[in-house]
Amino acid sequence: MAVPKKKQSKTRGDKRAANWKGRTPSYAECPQCHQPKLPHRVCGNCGYYAGRQAVEVE
Repeated sequence: MAVPKKKQSKTRGDKRAANWKGRTPSYAECPQCHQPKLPHRVCGNCGYYAGRQAVEVE
């Protein structure tokens, strides 16, 4: 098994960790009720997905 000859510096590890960025989720408009929803998800307001009723909403 390969073993590193020298210890990696903290700077090198920090540079790699710097690319883990959190992003705010993008929203799409529901075509039925025009409320914001996450893309590729069932609308929580009306229960529609891809033009058909996917879940019953009270």
